[in-house]
Amino acid sequence: MGGFPACVQCGTRSNPCRCKVFGPTLGVLAFAAAAIVEWPVGALVYVFKHVKGRRIMGHPARVVYPKVSRCLPI
Repeated sequence: MGGFPACVQCGTRSNPCRCKVFGPTLGVLAFAAAAIVEWPVGALVYVFKHVKGRRIMGHPARVVYPKVSRCLPI
């Protein structure tokens, strides 16, 4: 049963069927792409500036995933 991995979020009020598939799935993919770039950079910055490094490493979870998953109501 191989197929495209999907994230499903049920209980939302943004569409009539109250389930989202595409938004959360694209959010996870965007999160992974941003994390591949930002986590090593954040780790390097963390050595010199702790707060800035933590902010960089947290950016995919705090900003990228929510914005991308909310952009598609389906």
